[in-house]
Amino acid sequence: MAENKEKTYWPHMILGFLAIGLTLSYWTVKSASSMPVQESNEFMLKYQMADMNINEIMERKIAFEKAYTIRLADVETMVMTDNVNSNRAQPNPVKLSQGMNTFAYEVVAKDGTEVSDANVTFLLTQPHSRSQDQLFENLPYVDGKYQAKDVNISKAGRYTLQLRVQVGDMIGYSEVSAYLQP
Repeated sequence: MAENKEKTYWPHMILGFLAIGLTLSYWTVKSASSMPVQESNEFMLKYQMADMNINEIMERKIAFEKAYTIRLADVETMVMTDNVNSNRAQPNPVKLSQGMNTFAYEVVAKDGTEVSDANVTFLLTQPHSRSQDQLFENLPYVDGKYQAKDVNISKAGRYTLQLRVQVGDMIGYSEVSAYLQP
């Protein structure tokens, strides 16, 4: 009987590949779980609620836009140069100041009359984080405007000014970019 003196390494290779696979799987899970996940707050709702009710939200929004207009009043904007590589014009962001800020919104019907009995909610948020969100519900109607007063902004960067206006069954939304320079 002939003796087989050749060594086979395939069992060692299988164990090595299995160890590498398990190590890479562990590293992937550890890396993914260490990254914070931020929920979307579009329409000032949790993502799941907005997703389940998107048809109703869009119907109410379209009805609102046919009857009313939302305008941000008395703000200073930053003059930004358009990106030459983009075909879409970017609106100038609102210039924010360090410390306390006040935002005033006008809600006007298409016939020009001011709306004074709307339920207005204001949200100051950053585009990719919800950690410093500031929510103001039932904004007071003062001098023909809904005012969000004493909005404290301390961290420089990009922000989004979101407003939700409910008049009867109609709901309108406004989303304006803002920026606080360092």
